[in-house]
Amino acid sequence: MKNPVGIISMQFTRPFTGKDLHYFAKAAEIGFDFIELLVPEPEDNLPLADVKAAAADAGVFIVLAARVNPQRSIASEDAANRQGGIDYLKQTVDVAADLGATIIGGPLYGEPMVFAGRPPMPRSDDDIAARAARTIDGLARVAPVARAAGVVLGLEPLNRFETDIISTTRQAVEVVDAVSDAGLGIMLDTFHMNMEERSIPDAIRLAGNRIVHFQANENHRGHAGTGHIDWPAVMRALHQVGYGGPIALEPFRRADDRVALPIAHWRAPREDESDKLRAGLGVIRNALTLAEVDQ
Repeated sequence: MKNPVGIISMQFTRPFTGKDLHYFAKAAEIGFDFIELLVPEPEDNLPLADVKAAAADAGVFIVLAARVNPQRSIASEDAANRQGGIDYLKQTVDVAADLGATIIGGPLYGEPMVFAGRPPMPRSDDDIAARAARTIDGLARVAPVARAAGVVLGLEPLNRFETDIISTTRQAVEVVDAVSDAGLGIMLDTFHMNMEERSIPDAIRLAGNRIVHFQANENHRGHAGTGHIDWPAVMRALHQVGYGGPIALEPFRRADDRVALPIAHWRAPREDESDKLRAGLGVIRNALTLAEVDQ
């Protein structure tokens, strides 16, 4: 399997600004094929022309990760927030076009929970149906825009503590099939799948050819190979559904287990993690090779 393997920009620093473009070359030196970059915000001071040039100079390509919030939520009860979500997703398509990127992944529906301070709450059946309908309607509005620009949106399920819209692959399949537009597919992340799926390989097979982006993350967000995810089984399932697209790594867990540490929050690296990244990349690439030869 010749899937390109990449690393998310947050592995190195956050926010990712104009002074951080040297990390593109760093990622390439480690052996990665692409950078998964958070869609730049105005305050990031990240000129798109400079980003595109830095990626080209380093010989890597870019996958974009959308950043949503309660004011960018196509599932929201608030009409202004819904429009904010639609406008933002259209904006990400414009950014992708400027960068030459073809994939935008993430929790496109908005409605973040723990990171936005929004607690879970019970919902009536009517409320659940209305939120689902708003989600499908919003994505149906932006998927054709993405398709027309040569871009595909990857709808990512998040675990139950991070959203209450789409947390399982089956839910993502239902929404993507309802929208039924080539501008929308599914993005899967094994960190979230480890919590919500009965079987990660079975969920991958369920998603099938709807998968447009994949994040290979350990159960504890450590470096690949240091947790309990069965990488040969995961990559075998991707091979079985014919997935040849990008695979990104997000090993956010740092070498820090202090009591009372807020593990849920992003923290900057405390050391040069290059060797660990190379080792994790090797785990994924070896599992991809095994998936191809061990059928």
